[in-house]
Amino acid sequence: MSGLAFIFPGQGSQCVEMGRDLYEAYPSARAVFDEADALLNLPLSALCFAGPEQVLDDTINTQPAIFVTSMALWRVIERQARQTALFCAGHSLGEYSALVAVGALEFAAGLRLVRERGRLMKAAGEDGGGGMVAVLGLDAPTVDRICEEAREATGGVVQAADYNSPGQIVISGDEETLAEAMDRAKAAGARKVVRLAVSIAAHSPLMSSVVAAFRQAVEAAPLRAPSMPVVGNVTARPLAGVDEIARELVQQLTAPVRWTESVQWMVAQGVDTFVEVGPGKVLTGLVKRIDRAVRRVNVGSLHDARSFTEI
Repeated sequence: MSGLAFIFPGQGSQCVEMGRDLYEAYPSARAVFDEADALLNLPLSALCFAGPEQVLDDTINTQPAIFVTSMALWRVIERQARQTALFCAGHSLGEYSALVAVGALEFAAGLRLVRERGRLMKAAGEDGGGGMVAVLGLDAPTVDRICEEAREATGGVVQAADYNSPGQIVISGDEETLAEAMDRAKAAGARKVVRLAVSIAAHSPLMSSVVAAFRQAVEAAPLRAPSMPVVGNVTARPLAGVDEIARELVQQLTAPVRWTESVQWMVAQGVDTFVEVGPGKVLTGLVKRIDRAVRRVNVGSLHDARSFTEI
Protein backbone atom coordinates (compact mmCIF):
# COMPACT_ATOMS: atom_id res chain seq x y z
CA MET A 1 0.00 0.00 0.00
CA SER A 2 2.42 2.67 -1.18
CA GLY A 3 1.53 6.14 -2.38
CA LEU A 4 -1.43 6.81 -0.07
CA ALA A 5 -2.78 10.18 1.01
CA PHE A 6 -5.49 10.46 3.66
CA ILE A 7 -8.00 13.25 3.13
CA PHE A 8 -10.71 14.55 5.47
CA PRO A 9 -14.02 16.17 4.44
CA GLY A 10 -15.42 19.55 5.40
CA GLN A 11 -18.84 21.05 5.96
CA GLY A 12 -21.56 19.64 3.72
CA SER A 13 -20.64 15.99 4.31
CA GLN A 14 -22.81 15.63 7.41
CA CYS A 15 -25.82 13.34 7.62
CA VAL A 16 -28.01 12.07 10.43
CA GLU A 17 -26.86 8.65 11.72
CA MET A 18 -23.21 9.29 10.86
CA GLY A 19 -20.90 7.38 13.16
CA ARG A 20 -23.62 5.36 14.92
CA ASP A 21 -22.55 1.94 13.59
CA LEU A 22 -18.93 2.73 14.40
CA TYR A 23 -19.82 3.80 17.94
CA GLU A 24 -21.58 0.50 18.56
CA ALA A 25 -18.79 -1.66 17.10
CA TYR A 26 -15.49 -0.12 18.20
CA PRO A 27 -14.52 1.01 21.72
CA SER A 28 -11.92 3.37 20.21
CA ALA A 29 -14.62 5.15 18.21
CA ARG A 30 -16.99 5.21 21.17
CA ALA A 31 -14.28 6.86 23.26
CA VAL A 32 -13.97 9.68 20.72
CA PHE A 33 -17.69 10.49 20.78
CA ASP A 34 -17.90 10.17 24.56
CA GLU A 35 -14.93 12.49 25.04
CA ALA A 36 -16.48 15.05 22.69
CA ASP A 37 -19.79 15.00 24.57
CA ALA A 38 -17.96 15.60 27.84
CA LEU A 39 -15.64 18.31 26.52
CA LEU A 40 -18.43 20.29 24.87
CA ASN A 41 -20.97 19.55 27.59
CA LEU A 42 -23.60 18.74 24.98
CA PRO A 43 -24.93 15.50 23.44
CA LEU A 44 -23.03 15.82 20.16
CA SER A 45 -23.09 12.06 19.62
CA ALA A 46 -26.90 12.01 19.88
CA LEU A 47 -27.07 14.85 17.36
CA CYS A 48 -24.87 12.88 14.94
CA PHE A 49 -26.81 9.66 15.42
CA ALA A 50 -30.40 10.96 15.53
CA GLY A 51 -30.50 14.64 14.56
CA PRO A 52 -32.72 16.58 14.14
CA GLU A 53 -31.25 17.43 10.77
CA GLN A 54 -31.84 21.18 10.99
CA VAL A 55 -29.89 21.34 14.26
CA LEU A 56 -27.08 19.21 12.86
CA ASP A 57 -26.91 21.51 9.82
CA ASP A 58 -26.31 24.60 12.00
CA THR A 59 -22.70 25.63 11.37
CA ILE A 60 -21.85 25.76 15.06
CA ASN A 61 -22.86 22.09 15.37
CA THR A 62 -21.94 20.81 11.91
CA GLN A 63 -18.26 21.57 12.23
CA PRO A 64 -17.59 19.66 15.46
CA ALA A 65 -19.94 16.86 14.36
CA ILE A 66 -18.01 16.18 11.15
CA PHE A 67 -14.69 16.57 12.93
CA VAL A 68 -15.61 14.08 15.66
CA THR A 69 -17.03 11.53 13.22
CA SER A 70 -13.91 11.77 11.07
CA MET A 71 -11.70 11.32 14.12
CA ALA A 72 -13.68 8.27 15.25
CA LEU A 73 -13.13 6.68 11.85
CA TRP A 74 -9.44 7.62 11.95
CA ARG A 75 -8.97 6.00 15.36
CA VAL A 76 -10.24 2.71 13.95
CA ILE A 77 -7.81 2.66 11.01
CA GLU A 78 -5.04 4.78 12.53
CA ARG A 79 -2.44 2.11 13.22
CA GLN A 80 -2.40 0.82 9.68
CA ALA A 81 -2.87 4.27 8.14
CA ARG A 82 0.21 5.69 9.83
CA GLN A 83 2.33 2.94 8.29
CA THR A 84 1.25 3.71 4.75
CA ALA A 85 0.59 7.45 4.42
CA LEU A 86 2.69 9.91 2.45
CA PHE A 87 0.50 12.94 3.12
CA CYS A 88 -2.65 14.10 4.87
CA ALA A 89 -4.93 16.93 3.82
CA GLY A 90 -8.39 18.18 4.64
CA HIS A 91 -10.92 20.33 2.83
CA SER A 92 -11.60 23.50 4.86
CA LEU A 93 -12.85 22.18 8.22
CA GLY A 94 -11.25 18.85 7.31
CA GLU A 95 -7.83 20.41 7.71
CA TYR A 96 -8.35 20.25 11.49
CA SER A 97 -9.00 16.52 11.26
CA ALA A 98 -5.81 16.14 9.25
CA LEU A 99 -3.80 18.08 11.84
CA VAL A 100 -5.10 15.90 14.67
CA ALA A 101 -4.39 12.77 12.63
CA VAL A 102 -0.71 13.74 12.32
CA GLY A 103 -0.33 14.82 15.94
CA ALA A 104 -0.04 18.58 15.31
CA LEU A 105 -3.07 19.01 17.60
CA GLU A 106 -4.44 16.90 20.40
CA PHE A 107 -8.03 15.83 19.85
CA ALA A 108 -9.40 17.98 22.69
CA ALA A 109 -7.62 21.11 21.46
CA GLY A 110 -8.76 20.45 17.90
CA LEU A 111 -12.36 20.01 19.02
CA ARG A 112 -12.31 23.29 20.95
CA LEU A 113 -10.87 25.12 17.95
CA VAL A 114 -13.44 23.63 15.60
CA ARG A 115 -16.32 24.53 17.90
CA GLU A 116 -15.01 28.10 18.22
CA ARG A 117 -14.51 28.31 14.46
CA GLY A 118 -18.12 27.26 13.91
CA ARG A 119 -19.37 29.74 16.49
CA LEU A 120 -17.41 32.64 15.02
CA MET A 121 -18.28 31.82 11.42
CA LYS A 122 -21.95 31.68 12.35
CA ALA A 123 -21.63 35.05 14.10
CA ALA A 124 -19.93 36.55 11.03
CA GLY A 125 -22.78 35.26 8.88
CA GLU A 126 -25.37 36.80 11.18
CA ASP A 127 -23.53 40.12 11.18
CA GLY A 128 -22.50 40.35 7.55
CA GLY A 129 -24.90 38.08 5.68
CA GLY A 130 -23.89 36.67 2.34
CA GLY A 131 -23.86 33.19 0.93
CA MET A 132 -22.18 30.70 -1.39
CA VAL A 133 -22.85 29.48 -4.93
CA ALA A 134 -21.47 26.50 -6.87
CA VAL A 135 -20.50 27.32 -10.45
CA LEU A 136 -20.23 24.28 -12.72
CA GLY A 137 -18.72 24.13 -16.18
CA LEU A 138 -16.42 27.16 -16.15
CA ASP A 139 -12.67 27.15 -15.62
CA ALA A 140 -10.93 28.94 -12.77
CA PRO A 141 -9.65 31.96 -14.74
CA THR A 142 -13.15 32.60 -16.08
CA VAL A 143 -14.72 32.41 -12.63
CA ASP A 144 -12.03 34.68 -11.19
CA ARG A 145 -12.69 37.21 -13.96
CA ILE A 146 -16.45 37.05 -13.37
CA CYS A 147 -15.95 37.71 -9.66
CA GLU A 148 -13.68 40.67 -10.42
CA GLU A 149 -16.25 42.15 -12.81
CA ALA A 150 -19.05 41.63 -10.28
CA ARG A 151 -17.02 43.40 -7.57
CA GLU A 152 -16.38 46.31 -9.90
CA ALA A 153 -20.08 46.50 -10.77
CA THR A 154 -21.35 46.62 -7.18
CA GLY A 155 -18.40 47.66 -5.07
CA GLY A 156 -19.11 44.62 -2.92
CA VAL A 157 -17.49 41.29 -2.08
CA VAL A 158 -17.39 38.06 -4.08
CA GLN A 159 -14.52 35.67 -4.73
CA ALA A 160 -13.74 32.04 -5.37
CA ALA A 161 -14.03 30.21 -2.05
CA ASP A 162 -13.34 26.63 -3.11
CA TYR A 163 -11.42 25.55 -6.19
CA ASN A 164 -12.90 22.08 -5.80
CA SER A 165 -12.11 20.48 -9.15
CA PRO A 166 -11.81 21.50 -12.80
CA GLY A 167 -15.22 22.86 -13.69
CA GLN A 168 -16.51 23.01 -10.10
CA ILE A 169 -15.80 26.21 -8.21
CA VAL A 170 -17.70 27.65 -5.27
CA ILE A 171 -17.91 31.42 -4.95
CA SER A 172 -18.70 33.37 -1.80
CA GLY A 173 -19.84 36.93 -1.19
CA ASP A 174 -22.52 39.44 -0.21
CA GLU A 175 -26.01 39.00 -1.63
CA GLU A 176 -25.94 41.75 -4.24
CA THR A 177 -22.50 40.93 -5.60
CA LEU A 178 -23.15 37.21 -5.48
CA ALA A 179 -26.31 37.70 -7.56
CA GLU A 180 -24.33 39.80 -10.05
CA ALA A 181 -21.71 37.06 -10.33
CA MET A 182 -24.40 34.41 -10.79
CA ASP A 183 -25.92 36.33 -13.72
CA ARG A 184 -22.50 36.78 -15.30
CA ALA A 185 -21.64 33.10 -14.86
CA LYS A 186 -24.86 32.06 -16.59
CA ALA A 187 -24.14 34.50 -19.41
CA ALA A 188 -20.63 33.05 -19.74
CA GLY A 189 -22.09 29.59 -20.37
CA ALA A 190 -21.90 27.92 -16.97
CA ARG A 191 -23.52 24.50 -17.09
CA LYS A 192 -25.15 25.09 -13.72
CA VAL A 193 -25.16 27.85 -11.10
CA VAL A 194 -26.49 26.53 -7.77
CA ARG A 195 -27.10 28.45 -4.57
CA LEU A 196 -25.83 26.44 -1.59
CA ALA A 197 -27.95 25.96 1.53
CA VAL A 198 -25.64 27.93 3.81
CA SER A 199 -26.08 31.30 5.51
CA ILE A 200 -22.40 32.23 5.64
CA ALA A 201 -19.89 33.50 3.08
CA ALA A 202 -17.01 31.22 4.06
CA HIS A 203 -13.51 31.76 2.71
CA SER A 204 -14.18 35.37 1.83
CA PRO A 205 -13.50 38.82 3.30
CA LEU A 206 -16.95 38.67 4.91
CA MET A 207 -15.30 36.48 7.58
CA SER A 208 -12.83 39.28 8.41
CA SER A 209 -14.84 40.46 11.42
CA VAL A 210 -13.97 37.31 13.36
CA VAL A 211 -10.34 36.87 12.29
CA ALA A 212 -8.87 38.63 15.33
CA ALA A 213 -10.91 36.56 17.76
CA PHE A 214 -10.06 33.33 16.01
CA ARG A 215 -6.37 34.25 15.87
CA GLN A 216 -6.41 34.45 19.66
CA ALA A 217 -7.92 30.96 19.85
CA VAL A 218 -5.30 29.56 17.47
CA GLU A 219 -2.45 31.23 19.35
CA ALA A 220 -3.70 29.67 22.58
CA ALA A 221 -3.86 26.18 21.06
CA PRO A 222 -0.94 23.81 21.80
CA LEU A 223 0.27 23.22 18.25
CA ARG A 224 3.14 20.81 17.55
CA ALA A 225 5.19 19.80 14.53
CA PRO A 226 3.27 17.22 12.44
CA SER A 227 4.48 13.63 12.23
CA MET A 228 3.81 13.59 8.48
CA PRO A 229 3.25 16.38 5.94
CA VAL A 230 -0.15 18.09 5.85
CA VAL A 231 -0.92 19.88 2.58
CA GLY A 232 -2.54 23.21 3.40
CA ASN A 233 -5.63 24.71 1.76
CA VAL A 234 -4.20 28.20 1.34
CA THR A 235 -0.83 27.29 -0.20
CA ALA A 236 -1.53 23.82 -1.65
CA ARG A 237 1.84 22.80 -0.20
CA PRO A 238 2.91 21.06 3.03
CA LEU A 239 2.70 23.18 6.16
CA ALA A 240 6.24 23.56 7.51
CA GLY A 241 6.12 23.78 11.27
CA VAL A 242 3.96 25.29 13.97
CA ASP A 243 4.11 28.93 12.86
CA GLU A 244 2.99 28.09 9.33
CA ILE A 245 0.17 25.89 10.63
CA ALA A 246 -1.09 28.74 12.83
CA ARG A 247 -0.99 31.20 9.92
CA GLU A 248 -2.81 28.75 7.70
CA LEU A 249 -5.67 28.22 10.14
CA VAL A 250 -6.26 31.96 10.46
CA GLN A 251 -5.82 32.77 6.76
CA GLN A 252 -8.12 29.94 5.80
CA LEU A 253 -11.14 31.90 7.11
CA THR A 254 -10.87 34.46 4.32
CA ALA A 255 -8.75 32.69 1.67
CA PRO A 256 -9.90 30.19 -0.96
CA VAL A 257 -9.48 26.44 -0.54
CA ARG A 258 -7.08 25.36 -3.31
CA TRP A 259 -8.21 21.76 -3.38
CA THR A 260 -7.52 21.05 -7.04
CA GLU A 261 -3.93 22.24 -6.70
CA SER A 262 -3.49 20.30 -3.46
CA VAL A 263 -4.53 17.02 -5.05
CA GLN A 264 -2.47 17.65 -8.18
CA TRP A 265 0.61 18.43 -6.08
CA MET A 266 0.23 15.22 -4.07
CA VAL A 267 -0.13 13.19 -7.27
CA ALA A 268 3.07 14.79 -8.58
CA GLN A 269 4.81 13.63 -5.38
CA GLY A 270 3.85 10.00 -6.00
CA VAL A 271 0.39 9.65 -4.45
CA ASP A 272 -1.64 7.13 -6.42
CA THR A 273 -4.41 6.39 -3.89
CA PHE A 274 -6.56 8.85 -1.94
CA VAL A 275 -8.41 7.58 1.13
CA GLU A 276 -11.27 9.82 2.30
CA VAL A 277 -11.80 9.41 6.05
CA GLY A 278 -15.07 10.89 7.25
CA PRO A 279 -18.80 11.01 6.52
CA GLY A 280 -19.95 11.17 2.92
CA LYS A 281 -18.06 10.82 -0.35
CA VAL A 282 -17.65 14.45 -1.43
CA LEU A 283 -13.86 14.42 -1.65
CA THR A 284 -13.79 11.03 -3.36
CA GLY A 285 -15.93 12.54 -6.12
CA LEU A 286 -13.74 15.64 -6.39
CA VAL A 287 -10.55 13.60 -6.65
CA LYS A 288 -12.13 11.58 -9.47
CA ARG A 289 -12.77 14.80 -11.40
CA ILE A 290 -9.26 16.07 -10.74
CA ASP A 291 -7.40 12.91 -11.78
CA ARG A 292 -9.24 9.81 -12.97
CA ALA A 293 -6.02 7.76 -12.99
CA VAL A 294 -5.65 7.65 -9.21
CA ARG A 295 -7.38 5.16 -6.95
CA ARG A 296 -10.08 6.43 -4.60
CA VAL A 297 -11.14 4.76 -1.38
CA ASN A 298 -13.83 5.88 1.04
CA VAL A 299 -13.76 5.17 4.79
CA GLY A 300 -17.07 6.60 5.97
CA SER A 301 -18.84 3.70 7.68
CA LEU A 302 -18.31 0.59 9.76
CA HIS A 303 -18.16 -1.54 6.62
CA ASP A 304 -15.59 0.78 5.04
CA ALA A 305 -13.40 0.74 8.14
CA ARG A 306 -13.45 -3.05 8.26
CA SER A 307 -12.63 -3.24 4.57
CA PHE A 308 -9.69 -0.84 4.81
CA THR A 309 -7.18 -3.63 5.37
CA GLU A 310 -8.05 -4.98 1.92
CA ILE A 311 -6.63 -1.95 0.09
